[in-house]
Amino acid sequence: MPKNKHGAKGSAPSLFGRARGESSSPKREMVEAMFNSIAPTYDSLNHKLSLGIDRRWRREAIDALKPFAPRTILDVATGTGDFAILAAQRLDPDRIIGVDISEGMMAVGEQKVKQAGLHNVIYFMKEDCTALSFADKTFDAVTVAYGARNFENLEAGLREMCRVLVPGGHLMLVELTTPPRFPMKQLFSFYAHTVMPFLGRLISHDDSAYTYLPQSMAAFPQAERLKPLLLHCGFRDVQFKRFTFGLSTMYLATA
Repeated sequence: MPKNKHGAKGSAPSLFGRARGESSSPKREMVEAMFNSIAPTYDSLNHKLSLGIDRRWRREAIDALKPFAPRTILDVATGTGDFAILAAQRLDPDRIIGVDISEGMMAVGEQKVKQAGLHNVIYFMKEDCTALSFADKTFDAVTVAYGARNFENLEAGLREMCRVLVPGGHLMLVELTTPPRFPMKQLFSFYAHTVMPFLGRLISHDDSAYTYLPQSMAAFPQAERLKPLLLHCGFRDVQFKRFTFGLSTMYLATA
């Protein structure tokens, strides 16, 4: 197979339908630099901050795709590949393409994929999610776990994910959300604005990502507010399910 831009063995040329949009903006550059900086400690810090609960959220989200048996999967905002690896292990697809703007995160992901023996299933590419280079109707499923809030333009990103899905294909989106009710809402606010930045600075020596996290969560349309946007972007049969008092929410939609 030809090598992709990131350097790993890539997917077949027939996947690509148009030139990649190499857009640049202050937010995109900030997010890319921030995640490149925290890449080495990202996995361990995330599991510590969630007390390991995020592993259960990820498993339940991926298992919701089992009835559809997707053979080709695009994992958007793949980061270090956690979701892609778990999807490969639990769904047994033919191919998963993980895309991200952070090469530092994907470099960590490539090592994890090799260790898991999945280098012939999972491939990484640097892509802007608002201007994907893949042809229309390419993937059976698109997944995005805890990365949608970082999109430069959420509507553009959702439209692109709908475009590259085959008719009847599925989007699985999982995102951190603010608990809607007392007392978890107030407890999480304290944790997100005080504890997260402290632990982020202590472990990664860079608290910017964990100061940015609650800000990006607050700006992201959650639960009932995201559903109409998904419908507007071309999806149908949109469902959502809250995890652990609303700390995380899973969205399943059909193209």
